[in-house]
Amino acid sequence: MDLSAADLLDRLVGFPSVVGTPNGDLMDFVSGYLSAHDVPHTRLQGPEGDRSNLFATIGDAARPGYILSGHVDVVPAKEPEWHGDPFVMRRKEGRMIGRGTCDMKGFVAAVLAAVPELRRMDLTAPIHIALSYDEEAGCRGVPHMLIALPDLCAAPLGCIVGEPTGLVPVLAHKGKAALRLQASGRAGHSSRPDLGHNAIHALLPALEAAVAQASALRAGPQDDRFAPPYSTLQIGTVQGGQAINIIPEAAEAAIEARAIAGVDPKVVLAPVLDALGEDVTADWLSTYPALALAADHPLAALLHRISGSAPLGAVSFGTEAGLFQQAGVPAIICGPGDIARAHRPEEYLTEAELAGAVEMILSLGRALSA
Repeated sequence: MDLSAADLLDRLVGFPSVVGTPNGDLMDFVSGYLSAHDVPHTRLQGPEGDRSNLFATIGDAARPGYILSGHVDVVPAKEPEWHGDPFVMRRKEGRMIGRGTCDMKGFVAAVLAAVPELRRMDLTAPIHIALSYDEEAGCRGVPHMLIALPDLCAAPLGCIVGEPTGLVPVLAHKGKAALRLQASGRAGHSSRPDLGHNAIHALLPALEAAVAQASALRAGPQDDRFAPPYSTLQIGTVQGGQAINIIPEAAEAAIEARAIAGVDPKVVLAPVLDALGEDVTADWLSTYPALALAADHPLAALLHRISGSAPLGAVSFGTEAGLFQQAGVPAIICGPGDIARAHRPEEYLTEAELAGAVEMILSLGRALSA
């Protein structure tokens, strides 16, 4: 069942594994592929019941090794600018076009394509494959896998998260927390506001606190590796009301914080929570920590060696790498493609980028071979 990386990517793109939806068909395919190559693996069903993580090991799981990590969910693909079915991969002028080719089924395809040759190597340390779900919803799937990790393998030496970085290792990214506020009021005619309760007005103290905190963060802790070099906060959406002459009985807002390493993104949102009125509730939509790997860490040196590129200080987008680090596994980001192509119509990965990812993974195997 040997398949090329391009063929594997074609198959993976064909599964419309949109975030928040079942991924059983895709995981059945991966499981069947790994079984055909005698790679032991475990499906880890999430609490949702209709989607799962997968963890596989090539080599001796009792020895410390390295994790190759990727998520199999993708963002929706409803943009009218697609030139074809986004879940049917097209090849054009060296590009492989389809939803998830770059973010990040390309890396997953590269990992799977390397499996046959990795199996033939005499690895002194195992290589693990960790596939997660619902990363695009705020890294909701991988925490369940991390809880099970001690039962799956010896404490890993490191984790490579293959998000698109042009195969340049990245040492750091910001953490994120997202909060939803919901206000309840009492509807009525706008001519008698004294008889109703305006839910939008009830949101305003928290929204004003968010704006003030966003401004204050500019003077807070700084880390020049990031752009901007400070933690940030923004109000992303505000919804409420039916018509201008009806007192709004419900309103909702979503607020996001992105925090530099060393700052808890939930703490960034604390002033917003402190400003909530009695008619406003809050719940966390997502949260994940920042990543910060030291430039002199052995994992950084290893990635420099197998990728051929010196590590980059930081990127502005977030990944699951911070969660691996939080769980005690040193982590770094390095994968094929460009994040600027992600979440856009006509998303693509080039054939050269995919081949480069396969070579990097095989270089890891050679570095770990006796």
